[in-house]
Amino acid sequence: MSLLWIPLLTIIGTLVPVMTSRHGRKACVAATLIAPLLALGLVLMHAPAVFAGEVVSLQISWMPLLGLDLALRIDGLTLLFAMLILGIGSLILLYAGYYLSAAEDDGRFLAYMMLFMTAMLGIAMADNLLLLWLFWELTSISSFLLIGFWGHRSDARRGARMALTVTGAGGLALLAGILLIGQIVGSFALSDVLAAGDAIRASAHYPLILVLVLFGAFTKSAQFPFHFWLPHAMAAPTPVSAFLHSATMVKAGVFLLARLNPALGDTALWAIALSLVGLATMLYAAWFALLERDLKGILAFSTVSHLGLITLLLGLGSPLAIVAAVFHILNHATFKAALFMMVGIIDHETGTRDIDRLGALWSMMPLTGTMTILAGSAMAGFPPFNGFLSKEMLFEQSLINSLLGALSVVIPLLVVVAAMLSVAYSVRLIYSLFFAEPKLTREQKAQPPIQAHDPSRGMLAPGLFLAAMSLLVGLFPMTLAAPLVNAASLAVQGETTPLFTLALWHGINAPLLMSLAAVAGGILVLRHQRYFASLAALFPSRNAGLIFEAAIQRIIKITLWLTLRLENGSLQRYQALLILCALVMTAIGLTRLETLTGELGLQPLDGMMIVGASLMIFGAIGSALSHRWRLVSLLMLSVVGLAVSLTFVRFSAPDLALTQLSVEVASMILMILALFFLPQRPPLLVSGRRILRDLILAASLGVVVAMLNYALLTRETLTIADYFLRESLPGGGGTNVVNVILVDFRGFDTLGEITVLTLAGLATFKLLNRMRLFMPSGNLEGIRWSRHRHPMILAVVAQILLPLALLVSVYIFLRGHNQPGGGFIAGLITSVALILQYMARGHDWTRQRLPISYPVVAVSGLAIAVATGLASWLFGYPFLTSAFGHFHIPLIGEIELASAMLFDLGVYLAVVGATLMILINLGRVTTMHRPTLEER
Repeated sequence: MSLLWIPLLTIIGTLVPVMTSRHGRKACVAATLIAPLLALGLVLMHAPAVFAGEVVSLQISWMPLLGLDLALRIDGLTLLFAMLILGIGSLILLYAGYYLSAAEDDGRFLAYMMLFMTAMLGIAMADNLLLLWLFWELTSISSFLLIGFWGHRSDARRGARMALTVTGAGGLALLAGILLIGQIVGSFALSDVLAAGDAIRASAHYPLILVLVLFGAFTKSAQFPFHFWLPHAMAAPTPVSAFLHSATMVKAGVFLLARLNPALGDTALWAIALSLVGLATMLYAAWFALLERDLKGILAFSTVSHLGLITLLLGLGSPLAIVAAVFHILNHATFKAALFMMVGIIDHETGTRDIDRLGALWSMMPLTGTMTILAGSAMAGFPPFNGFLSKEMLFEQSLINSLLGALSVVIPLLVVVAAMLSVAYSVRLIYSLFFAEPKLTREQKAQPPIQAHDPSRGMLAPGLFLAAMSLLVGLFPMTLAAPLVNAASLAVQGETTPLFTLALWHGINAPLLMSLAAVAGGILVLRHQRYFASLAALFPSRNAGLIFEAAIQRIIKITLWLTLRLENGSLQRYQALLILCALVMTAIGLTRLETLTGELGLQPLDGMMIVGASLMIFGAIGSALSHRWRLVSLLMLSVVGLAVSLTFVRFSAPDLALTQLSVEVASMILMILALFFLPQRPPLLVSGRRILRDLILAASLGVVVAMLNYALLTRETLTIADYFLRESLPGGGGTNVVNVILVDFRGFDTLGEITVLTLAGLATFKLLNRMRLFMPSGNLEGIRWSRHRHPMILAVVAQILLPLALLVSVYIFLRGHNQPGGGFIAGLITSVALILQYMARGHDWTRQRLPISYPVVAVSGLAIAVATGLASWLFGYPFLTSAFGHFHIPLIGEIELASAMLFDLGVYLAVVGATLMILINLGRVTTMHRPTLEER
């Protein structure tokens, strides 16, 4: 269980800064650091086992039906990333305590940072692909919060939206790829997926899976052409940039590529895609890093370039290339975090990040300069720093590749060009900041010169530590890095890691000559940078942020245009589109059948079936023809409902017949009440085109649905009816299978349905409660309504029927578990009986004699149903588990009692309350006088 405590500690750590921010910044930062440091200690506890080649894992069943388990693992790759996330993350939290101004919300910022740390840690530790995807999306959300932390700035808001949009789209693609992988493997467990690499690669869906997974990885790691969001994320506070660029967000994509390498790698498609994209990203971003003036922009583009380098190495795919990729992940994290901290220090002390305005800072900031020289030299790949070692390995692997056949010689040449640019922008960063004179305009020269000094030790120490580590790893790589790199490479390759030696000197060889060429070429490029800047100026400058915003606005306009074309307020259009979609989907399904007729015969026709079908046809056609006389049309429609009820009786489904009949009565009352508020006559003019369209749609759908029914009725279909018939009495304690299904086998579905019904009733009650509409005194022809609003005969009949209906309702309710009936039918009968009283006597008269709060009735019913489900927990059973038994009662005898009856009582009350809330409030919104504004 120690694995579970690692992410739990960081999750708890998100609450610590919020609770401790009132005690001062130092106390808040110190309290926040406790959780990641403890988590790091737990990770390091497993390091010996991981170095020995073991995989430490934890499996907790969570949602087995979805294949989603709380599964965690620590192998070499996880160990590497967990150490970077927690170790560098802790240093950056310490740095942030000195960076943020006194006006900043420390608690919120540190809480967002801890949430970000938790998300990345979850990606690294997930042993289930669906769980990995959940944390993957959490990184997008948490990075959105961090990039947009300074929400008062428009660039921060735009950068946050861009990052969320791009990485969110990649996350959706990744989910689709994961689902396809799960379908092939039959499991989402990472161990199963990695072991099924041959099956995945042999699948016909492999190219699609690869495209979807690479889309998710490339968007997250800002690979070309999705690189544009990362430089715009620089609007975030510098601690966010340091964390995001070194150990977390952008490393998630290359982590995914490394993690899935055993399952998706070792194919030409994988190698070509990763190598070409990585190479293009490496060159493109290095070029723009050389031209950039903003310090964070230089580091952002350099990050993109180094991520391209790692992707290229993973694409080359040889065992030593993978070792080099893993090693550079470690190296890049150390020197890039230190450099971003340096930029934050300079911005904090000087108030600017413009490299042309800065210069000659060595005399004022020697410690900051030392840190920059160490980390910048590692980024340039100078010996004896760690960046030199991984760059040498890249040169070596680029020389022995045969990816492009005879054109493979292009790859080492382009790698050398990218290395030259890397040297150029790294040396430019160091020299321009600390040794060169600033390039000031005439206006800037008139301003006071920049005065700066080294920051406090607490702000400087984290960056100096990481910069020193870049040097120490370069000097002692086999001691400080080799065990971790070996373990991580083993996890990526899924087999024995090749023997390798990390050393500064391997003799005079081709990689060394390439390094010398890169250094010399980089210095030459830097000396003639103005020519390259002039060359870049020939091309039009395009702001990726503005292009992105314009694209989003264009998409919004297109969707608005499409929405206005589809949703023009015409109910007939909506119905026509719905029917057309149903027609197309059904027709597509029928085209897959070789023959329409199956192996079963049809039931013989008899007189009753012909009469029932004729009644339904007559009612349907009559309802359509009499649509201008709405009351007549409703009566015709009720004939169809009655025929359907009789059909259920004919096929021995009395429960359905009773339900259909009750629903039909309640629905007719509802529609009659609704008709009162519609125009008394529909429009007289209907275009011939619309009539023709409706006829074609109706006839086509009728024919297709008839064919579908015929195909189903003549085929043997799989059914679970036998299970319910067999288990209804022994499992649910009732012989009425329909009711047992509703309150026992599918009780959770019924609970959801009455919840929706109750919410609909409450919403209707709230909307109509204070509404008052004027009721006209006559119809359009001038015929006045009857003065007798409540006819005597209706009042007498309603008064006689009420006790009989309630008695029938109780009888239907009590017999429901073993005979046709139940709470739903009984509730409808009660509702119809009560609404009849309101219709016969009026709302005020009935309200005085039945002072019932129907919202309370509906909510009480829902509460009883929920309480019945919760009660099963008290006895150690799952939610809504029912129980039944036989009991002997004096004078009555032996009876059966079931807990499902209480659940059915909740259904009964919910139906009564919700139905009457809707019908009664709809019936009392009219008034005889014109209401004033206050009355409305």
